[in-house]
Amino acid sequence: MSTLATTHTSASQRTPKLDFRTWSPATASLVSGLGLLAMVVLMTAGYFGGVVRLITPGDAAKTAQDISQSGATYLAGVVCIFLVILLDVLVSAAWYALFKNVNRRLSAAAAWMRVTFAGLFAVATGQLDYAYTLLDDPGQALLAIESFRTIWLISLGLFGLYLILIGYLELRSTFVPKVFGVLLAISGAGYIIDALGVAFVEGFAPMYGLFAIIGETSFIFWLLIKGRKLTIH
Repeated sequence: MSTLATTHTSASQRTPKLDFRTWSPATASLVSGLGLLAMVVLMTAGYFGGVVRLITPGDAAKTAQDISQSGATYLAGVVCIFLVILLDVLVSAAWYALFKNVNRRLSAAAAWMRVTFAGLFAVATGQLDYAYTLLDDPGQALLAIESFRTIWLISLGLFGLYLILIGYLELRSTFVPKVFGVLLAISGAGYIIDALGVAFVEGFAPMYGLFAIIGETSFIFWLLIKGRKLTIH
């Protein structure tokens, strides 16, 4: 009986660590900061290093040939993107925990918005996986790859709304410098402009999402350096 009681107590003690709703702001900051940093590394290595470099826009035959010759690299890149999607969900949970005391309902709505974006991102990434099965038909393979980019860029409009909500929560908070709220709101607006442009303007070249580099990157450093030391409750 004593052993069973000890085991039950140990399990009970571990549970709060796994329940993001009980995370302290310091824990939420550290988890989200590490998650975002890992996302940057994985997306850079996977998408830009493993997928994009094998795609030649407008040349289906060369794209299919390059992917066929570097199949392991391409598929590793796709796996990295799926890992980014899982980390998106983790960060959404961590940011809910970080901002729930500012406005619980709005923080929860924002978290579900990011989870929905992650689902759409997964659908888009599935097109990259599907394209690999179509290499014998280069034209269709390239169409699938282009579908990934279109779905992803349009879904980033939802992510932009998410960043605007988070920016608002940061502005309302007493523990995050206001400048980050402004920068994330600007980043969100850039994603929304790009999404609308891709959806409704033929030949639109997305560029406004690049503003996110400043806001999101600087916030990562704050989370890892200052945020992990937060003592608010």
